[in-house]
Amino acid sequence: MTKSELIARLAEKNPHLYQRDVERIVTTIFEEITSALAHGDRVELRGFGAFSVKRREARVGRNPRTGESVSVEEKYIPFFKTGKQLRERLNG
Repeated sequence: MTKSELIARLAEKNPHLYQRDVERIVTTIFEEITSALAHGDRVELRGFGAFSVKRREARVGRNPRTGESVSVEEKYIPFFKTGKQLRERLNG
């Protein structure tokens, strides 16, 4: 599901809201999650899951075309862990 599909579905289920308002709500939620992760915070949505940031150490990688060694700098990646209710719903 894309962001625009999510907005359309939410607008469909909430006819009392304008689609532009639903779009603003969804965008604000995503921006707040992104902002919290950028500050190193954890975002937990009970029953759904938790977003956090994990650190990847610097390492020596390999260029797949040439096979030469390349140094890869340390980086931070977003990580999502599903909540118990979501796992149970997916697995019946």
